[in-house]
Amino acid sequence: MVELRGVTKDFVDGGRTVRAVDDVSLEIRRGEVFGVIGYSGAGKSTLVRLINALERPTAGTVAVDGTAVSDLPERRLRAARAGIGFIFQQFNLLSSRTVAGNVAYPLTVAGWPRQRRRERVAELLDFVGLAQKADQRPSQLSGGQKQRVGIARALATSPALLLADEATSALDPETTRDVLDLLRRVNRELGVTIVVITHEMSVVSYLCDRVAVMEAGKVVELGDVYDIFARPREAITRRFIGAALHDRPRPDAVERLRARHSGRIVTVAVADGLASTTFLADSWHAHGVRSEIVFGGVTEVGSRPLGSLTFELVGDPAAVEAALAEVRARTEVVDHGTAADPRGGER
Repeated sequence: MVELRGVTKDFVDGGRTVRAVDDVSLEIRRGEVFGVIGYSGAGKSTLVRLINALERPTAGTVAVDGTAVSDLPERRLRAARAGIGFIFQQFNLLSSRTVAGNVAYPLTVAGWPRQRRRERVAELLDFVGLAQKADQRPSQLSGGQKQRVGIARALATSPALLLADEATSALDPETTRDVLDLLRRVNRELGVTIVVITHEMSVVSYLCDRVAVMEAGKVVELGDVYDIFARPREAITRRFIGAALHDRPRPDAVERLRARHSGRIVTVAVADGLASTTFLADSWHAHGVRSEIVFGGVTEVGSRPLGSLTFELVGDPAAVEAALAEVRARTEVVDHGTAADPRGGER
C-alpha cells in the first residue's frame, strides 16, 4: 500500500540543514495496521507528511497504492490525497460547522451532490456512534466524541489509507481505548490500511500488526509487534517497551526487593513459545528451589502472553545456578543478586 525507497527529508533552519528523515526504506502492506513510534524529534510526523505529500522528499521516492506521490505535480495531488484520510491529534474540527457539517466538508470540496453528501454523512455518523450528535457543535462534544467526528470526516471519501498522527495523545486512557477499538473496526470491517504515528508503545501493542521504531530520522527497528516486544534489539525500543509494560523493577525497586527478601532476585522474560509461567514453576521445582513472585506482570500483545516476572529464589546455591542455567536456555534472565551479593542486572 505504501512504499518508501531511500527517503530523506532535509529542512533549512536559520542557515543550518536539519535532516528530519534519513534514508528510510520500508513497505506498509495493504490491509494492515502499521505503527511508527519514536520520541519527539525522531522524524515520525515528517514521515507521515511525506506519505500524504504535504512534504516532498529531498531524496528517494514515496509511492501510495502504486502511485509515486513524491513525483506528482501539484495539480494532480488533490486526486491522490482523496484516497488518503488523515486524523489529527487536536481534532482540527471547524467550530463554525455542526458535526454533520464537519463530516460533509471534504465531500463538499470533492463536489458531491447534496443528497449523496447527506446519505454518506448519516452512514458515517452511525458507524462512529454519533448519529444523535449530527446537529451539535464541536464545543458541545467530549474529546473522544470530537475524535470520532475526526475519524468519520477522514473516512468521508472512502480512502484506502488512513493516517493517524498522535490521534489519542490528547485523550484519557479509557477514551483512548474506545478510539482504538473504533480504528480496529475501520481496519477490519472497511478494509482500510492504517498508519499510526505515536510515542506510546501501549497504542502499538493494542492496535498494530507491525511497527517501525524511529530515532534521529532513521528506522532503527522494524517487525511484527509481538516479535519487537519479545526480542527488542535496540536500547530505545527497550525503553518504549519498559514504559508500556511496567513489568521490570527500576534500580531503586531492586534495592528494596533485596532488602526485603533474603533470596536471589532475578527477573525472567515470559513470552509465547519461549517461557511460560508453567515452565518456570516446573523448572524451579525440579531443582528443589523455592520461588516467590515479588514484582512484574504478564499482559497480552496481539492476544499472546508477554511480560516479565521477578522472583525471589531460595535454595542450595548450586541448585539455584542449575535452575537459572535451564531457564536461560529458553529466555532472558536478569540477575539482581542478593543484599549480601548485589549484582548489576547481569544477563
